Amino acid sequence: HSNWHCRGPEKQRGRLSHITFHVPTGTGLVSDLVDKFRFHLFAERVTARARQLALRKGAAVFLVNERLGEAPPAQTFPFDPTRPALAQQPVLGHSDGEFLYDISPLHPVSTASNVCFEVQDVPTVSQSLQERGCPLAIPPTDVTDSGGSVTYCVVRSVVGNISHTLLDCSRYRGAFLPGFRAMGDVPEGLRDPAEATHFDHITYACSRGSTQAVLDWYQHCFGFQRFIMNRQGDVAEGYRIHGHGVGLRLTAMRYRKGSEPRLVDDCKFVLAESLPEPGKNQVDAFLEQHGGAGIQHVALYTTDIVSTARALAQAGVRFVEPPQAYYSEAGKAEEIRAAGQDPWLLSQHGILLDTEYLMQIFTKPIFPEETFFLELIERRGAAGFGEGNIRALWRSVQAYLDKGKSLGADIPAGLRTGSVLSQHYSCL
Repeated sequence: HSNWHCRGPEKQRGRLSHITFHVPTGTGLVSDLVDKFRFHLFAERVTARARQLALRKGAAVFLVNERLGEAPPAQTFPFDPTRPALAQQPVLGHSDGEFLYDISPLHPVSTASNVCFEVQDVPTVSQSLQERGCPLAIPPTDVTDSGGSVTYCVVRSVVGNISHTLLDCSRYRGAFLPGFRAMGDVPEGLRDPAEATHFDHITYACSRGSTQAVLDWYQHCFGFQRFIMNRQGDVAEGYRIHGHGVGLRLTAMRYRKGSEPRLVDDCKFVLAESLPEPGKNQVDAFLEQHGGAGIQHVALYTTDIVSTARALAQAGVRFVEPPQAYYSEAGKAEEIRAAGQDPWLLSQHGILLDTEYLMQIFTKPIFPEETFFLELIERRGAAGFGEGNIRALWRSVQAYLDKGKSLGADIPAGLRTGSVLSQHYSCL
């Protein structure tokens, strides 16, 4: 059975527990996750002012926090990509107590803002964080119900509105967390045609010039380390993408074994930063529409991407469509066949295949703003992040442009160079 909730000492500690959304009431996110993405709603907590709903798919758990009643006052964030990430989001307190296990940010738009980890000893970890200069938004707090008790604290990340809840649920036997009511679960043995097993990676959209500060913070506080994402990556500069209307730098980090707070390397983090080049790419658009840096997308791992993509598309999920030239590029069809896949089948579903053999597909943004989206990824031997998809997309789009099409006049928005690359760089 999937280790999807707190189940006592036998549960592996240190793993990523869940990712939290904060959304205004009535956004439709929960119904979309259930009806389109085939997540299962398994626990809820409802008060007069807030509703918290836990949904799972395999070991991937989303917690959706909805503020009930009057909407929070609108806020505006001046867009300045040169400002450090920390300055993008005002510091807000936890005085209202509306949401358990998180701070209550009055963010102007829907956002994914908390990555929760399980740890063994919250008081010790929180003391260590404070000694390293990482302030706590919520100090160690105990929550108890008939299923037992948990201890948690919350630390603010240096990135935008992101925070991290650190949770010890070794003393809890309930369905999810104290204060939540179980809502049933998917029957054992029932095969999910839209299967996904866990979170593969999380990508942050970072303010311009902030990547090194973010890396330093996560290394200092959480023991993360840089890793080279692919053969084209550079230790100092990360992986850079240049082109008309796109300039991005991508850097990856993950937990380093033996470090406090003893996290498990089951999810990687990618930092995406806009470079000072002409044109506005998707990271710039995210920073502007989200109101600062934040979680840009989350990748769900699947062992059968064709089946999962087909099932989700039939349920109404809208995927980004790469240009058909991607599949007809010289050598690409042979490369796909050599990997045991059908070029036509992958093109029908818009699935990208990299030389190192990982396949990916990306959804369109799931909120009205051009901000957060999801990714499906299937790996067969590739542990890192391939760069072949990006290069192939660039070459195929450039070939299309070179045929004399004017940028913007004859090319659909989704096929314009900047749009395609900034939508598909996320294969990293």
